[in-house]
This record gives sequence, C-alpha cells and structure tokens, in this order.
Amino acid sequence: MDPTVARRDTASRAKPERLDPALIRLGSVLILGAVLAQLDATIVNVGLGPMVDGLDSSMATVQWVSAGYLLTVAFVAPLSGWLQKRYGGKRVWLAAVALFIAASALSGLAWSGGSLIAFRLLQGVGGGLMQPVGQSLVARHAGPQRIGRLVGIITVPVSVAPILGPVLGGVLVQWAGWRWLFLVNVPVGLIALALAARVVPSDTGERDTSVRPDGIGLALLPTGLATLVYGLAQYGQGGGSGPTQALVLAVGVALLAGYVVHALRTRRTPLLDLRLFAGRGFTLAGINTFLLGAALYSSMMLLPLYFMQVQGVSALQAGLMLAPQALGSALITPLAGRLTDRHGPRTVVLAGIALTVLGTLPFALDGGTPGELLLTAALFVRGVGLGAVVPPNVAATYTSVDRAQAPAATSARTVLNRVGGSIGTALLAVILQSALTDAAAHGAGAGSAYAHTFRWALLLGALTLAPAALYPRRAPGKG
Repeated sequence: MDPTVARRDTASRAKPERLDPALIRLGSVLILGAVLAQLDATIVNVGLGPMVDGLDSSMATVQWVSAGYLLTVAFVAPLSGWLQKRYGGKRVWLAAVALFIAASALSGLAWSGGSLIAFRLLQGVGGGLMQPVGQSLVARHAGPQRIGRLVGIITVPVSVAPILGPVLGGVLVQWAGWRWLFLVNVPVGLIALALAARVVPSDTGERDTSVRPDGIGLALLPTGLATLVYGLAQYGQGGGSGPTQALVLAVGVALLAGYVVHALRTRRTPLLDLRLFAGRGFTLAGINTFLLGAALYSSMMLLPLYFMQVQGVSALQAGLMLAPQALGSALITPLAGRLTDRHGPRTVVLAGIALTVLGTLPFALDGGTPGELLLTAALFVRGVGLGAVVPPNVAATYTSVDRAQAPAATSARTVLNRVGGSIGTALLAVILQSALTDAAAHGAGAGSAYAHTFRWALLLGALTLAPAALYPRRAPGKG
C-alpha cells in the first residue's frame, strides 16, 4: 500500500468522530432539566430565613424544604432505569419536567410550611428523574466514541449551576422575594418542554412494555436509601449518636442489605441492576463516582460556610466569592471531554483530582486566615480540577456498558453519586460541629475548626485517586 494512503487511513481512524449539530442540540436541550434540578438543590438555602417569617413557621420545619427535596431525589433515582424501559426515555423526561414545573408553581404559592414541604417533595420527584433520564438519552445517542466530548460540553452548566445557586438565590430573595426561588423555574421549564418536544427523537420503538416493576426492589431500595440519608442528615444536623439515630441507620442498612440479596437472586430485571458491577470497568467507575460524590459535595457544603463564619461575609457575598471556582470549571470542562476521547479517562481524571486537592489545600492550613488573592487562585485551581474530573468519570461509566444498559448505568451512577455526597456531607458536618465545639472550649477561633475539617476533605479527595488510577489508559476503540 502507498505509504501516503496508509498514513491518511491511520489518521482517519485516530480522528474522533465528529459531534453533529443535531446531537449538540439534543444535549443542550436535555441539560436544561439537569440545570434546573441542580440549581434547585442549592438556590433555596439562602431563603430559609425569609420563608420562616413569610409562612409564620419555624426553622425546624422549614429546613425540610431543602432536606426533603434531597431525600426525594435519592428515593426516585433508582426508578429511572425501569421507567425508561417501560415508557421510553423521552416520555419520562417530558413528564418529569412537567411535574417539576407544576410543583415549582405550587411551591411559589404555598400558604404554610407544611404545604411548601409537600409541594417540594413533588418537585423532588421531577428533579430526581430529569438528570438521570436526560444523561441516559444523551449517552445512548452519542455512543462511546463521542460521549466524552459531548459530556464535556453539556456538563459546563451543570457543574456551574450548584455554585451559582446561592448567588442567584440571594439576588432573587433581595429583589423579588423568596417565592421567586421556585417561580423562576416555570418559564425556564416551559422553554425546555417546548424545545424537547421538537428536538429529542422518539424512542418508543425501544420500549419493552412487558417489563414489570420490581415490586420487592421498590419496597427495599428507595426506602432503604431514604432512611439511610435521613439518618445521616440527623447526624449532620447535630442530632448526635443517640438510640433513635442509630436505629434509623440500622434500618436503612438492613433494607439495603435485603435489596442486595434480592437483586442478585431475582430472575427479573432488578430496580437497580447490581450485576452491572460484574464488569471491572463499571465497578471502578462506580467506586470513583461514590467517592467523588463524598469528596466534592462535602467540600461544596464547607466552602460557603467558611466564607460566612470565618471571613464574616453575607450569603450573597459568599456565593460571589465562589465565582472563580465556577469560572475554572466552565473553562476546562469542554477541553477535558475532548482529552478523554483522545487519550482515555485515566490521565484526565487523575490530573483533575490532583488539582482539586491542590485547590483545597490553602483552606486546610493553620496559622491565620489565608489572603483573598490566595483563596481566589485556589478556588480557580479547584474549579479547573472539578471540571476535569466529571467528563472522564461519566464517560468511563458509559463506555463500560453496552447501549441497552445505559438507563440502568445512569440510575446506578446517580444513586452512587448522591449517596456518596450524603455520606461525605454528613461526615464533615459532624467533624465540623465537633471541631467548632472544641475550638470554643479552648478559646480558639472558627478558622482552626474549619482548617481541621478541610483536612478531612483532603483525605476524601485523596481516596478517589486509588480507583481512578485503574481506569483505562486508552480511549475506547484505540486499542
């Protein structure tokens, strides 16, 4: 063969498959649902105080506006895989967005703490389905050769949304009132519905109407997850380690153990298919997803508290001070996706974890409050690290399974990430509360307590290096 032709053929095979405009439009529309769900997880926190006054309620009641939403998301996420097989991904996604819009409108019109919590739980059902179903649809249409770059593009707003949530929430509360924390979802959701009806391809031909729900799994897994997350939330809120909290955790663990036995023995398709973990690639991606959730969500909880309690700024100012992190993540995420498609996930995710740990390090140092310039640079580096971690981790999840397993893989990934985040957040909340108590008893400032807690955050981040080091070195299809 002519050497010139051979080189051209080799270059053609090495060149990643192009992202066609239709696929980019599909990802952009579906990501609106994920952005709404992610924003809603953080945007309401700055409005809890005004809600207490506006609804003549108490903080003990109103705090469930936030906690109840997260519990519901953990409860319904395992249902996403079965619902997609039974009704089709497009139908489920559209229904989830419609429910989210209706619940947002009702939340904005709530007349009491109880009514707001009830509507917020409905909102969690929609929010808990939108992100995994949307991710699954994107993965199935992109294929293994393009998933890294596409995820890199569409995860930019998802990565930035939780960081911008407190900023947007502070603006809305200050200029429009707390009810607009929910009402703002209505116009955005309606736009997403209209666009999705035209852009998202119908997948009714891939439905399996003979699939029946896993009744035993439905009774065990969501209930066990919700119970476990609730027990951990009680620990994180300073509930202590009394008999009630221990009993709640024990019940949650027992329900989950029962589900493991059931899922491995049933002949039906289980609610969450644990047999996916028979593959080495998915197991590694699953472990890393869990650990990343524990490390990243817990640090996201610590950072705004640090700025408010150590730096002495308002909630709105704390959100603005996190802007460098959002900028770093937005800049690097698309590049991380392309690098994953070209070079495989291992190098990219290891670099991302290292940068995330490096960006967290200044917050863990004793000996006074770091300067504003150092913290700004650290947050930017941390944002770059976070942006580099997400695309290869998502890509590694989907390239380890076939197309038909994408809905089940998405459900598993979402559950692992949220449960990991809940455990990590609860763990660091307990550590922080204990450190603050000790600091007060010894006449020390809050800065030393936060430095101690951030050192635990660094340890959680370092743990993610172990499974990431076992990721594939090469991109899919490159030998």
